[in-house]
Amino acid sequence: MPSIPFPKKKVPRATALAALEILERTYPNPETALEHGNDYQLLISVILSAQTTDARVNLTTPKLFAKYPTPEKLARAKQSDVEKIIMSTGFFRMKAKNIIACARDLVERFGGQVPREREDLESLAGVGRKTASVVMANAFKELALAVDTHVFRVSHRLGLTLGATPRQVEDDLTKLVPPEKWGDATHWLILHGRAICKAPTPQCPRCPVNHLCPTPAIIAKANAVRRASPSSRRRPARSNSAG
Repeated sequence: MPSIPFPKKKVPRATALAALEILERTYPNPETALEHGNDYQLLISVILSAQTTDARVNLTTPKLFAKYPTPEKLARAKQSDVEKIIMSTGFFRMKAKNIIACARDLVERFGGQVPREREDLESLAGVGRKTASVVMANAFKELALAVDTHVFRVSHRLGLTLGATPRQVEDDLTKLVPPEKWGDATHWLILHGRAICKAPTPQCPRCPVNHLCPTPAIIAKANAVRRASPSSRRRPARSNSAG
């Protein structure tokens, strides 16, 4: 199925709030799916989660943290050794370089502790705004909303944003969600994106916010156009008779 276009206008604010309230009830007490025992493990796991699934990261990190249980040990690791452990997460050379450099930053600049301030977190190797937001919200319960690929997709499909960049999407969402729920809202949208509002094909009949979402109408229109196009019509079978 061709990619589904996003809505071209936002839904009314009341509709957006109603949709978010339903997601909150659907996914109560959400938390990150990344398995971790401390702030250091969470930070490294989030860096590794880029362009792969949390499930894949969870299969990889037990061996990684068994060998490098502290930032100090990871900071002294050989990159080739780390690459072998994290290879299945994809982009393993760059990720290995980043997590070793990040560990060095933690040791040399922060006494081996994960900082809680956004500016400090984003100064670490391999850490951008999304990673910093995940760590802030989950490790320190700070007010932060992270926009990953699921949050970006689901927010657009629900008509909550027209933002072209993750930061623009974040700005739109933080205007809708009370600050104390920013971290939870990240998880509502991620969980919904994984369970129902999938890429490339959402499971709209199962969706609890189907009646508020503009995307089912877009899908129905696209299907109708496709059915009506000449290329979609079955050509009559050619006769093999001699006539």
